[in-house]
This record gives sequence, structure tokens and C-alpha cells, in this order.
Amino acid sequence: MRIHKGSVVRLHYTGTLEDGVEFDSSRGRDPLEFTVGEEMLIPGFENGVIGHEKGDRFTITVDPEDGYGEYSEELVFEVPLDQVPEHITPETGMVLELTGEEGEMEVTVIDVTDTTVLLDANHTLAGEKLTFDIEIMQVLS
Repeated sequence: MRIHKGSVVRLHYTGTLEDGVEFDSSRGRDPLEFTVGEEMLIPGFENGVIGHEKGDRFTITVDPEDGYGEYSEELVFEVPLDQVPEHITPETGMVLELTGEEGEMEVTVIDVTDTTVLLDANHTLAGEKLTFDIEIMQVLS
């Protein structure tokens, strides 16, 4: 049975960046299960499995616009250090969860000075070309 929109698929994958660094993998745990077309995954990944079937092993490359989007400088902003809750000591690389009018979002601390914290709300994989090695384990529908 070939995969189409609406198919429930179980698969293993390994995701790497252009330099070959692995950023995620389902190997060593249960296969990823999802319904194609429900937009639970990035579009390039979902579209990349369409037409394949159980047992297929293949590689897809996903450009930023079909992945986590282009990197946007508009999502980098500064916050006064005195607005950071006292129980948090911000450090470069730390991931924080902010709650605002638009809901919750994760931000990465990219710089800390004596008076400010520079935050980046881009997804950590924004602007990256992603490669996925995929093995289709089951096509359930």
C-alpha cells in the first residue's frame, strides 16, 4: 500500500544537518507514527514520504521553507535583566519558555550583559537545510 494523504505511517528516521551533524533520530526507540496531511510534522517531511510503501529506505532533503522556516532577525529581541524572574540565572545557550499574549514560546538566550538578556525566538533549526534518512516500517491505512 502506497502512502498518501490520510495514511497512518510508522517509520524510523535520522535527521542530519548539511555538515552531517545528527540533530534527531527515532532509532533505538519506537518508530514515529503519524497521519500524513495532519500537519503534525514539517511539510517537507510529510510530503517526502508520499508515494512510498512499507520496506522503502530513502533519503530526502528539506529546504528551510518546507522545514522550520528561514531564520528571522525580527525574532531576536532584548529584555531588561530585571524583568527576568529572580529564580532564573540566564546563561548563553539556555532555553527558556515565555508566556505572552500569543501563548507560550521557547526562546534561546544568545547573550547576557549586566543589564540585558538577548533572546532568540527562532526554532533552533530555522534556516537549516535538513536531510532525513527514512525507513518505512508500516503503512496502517
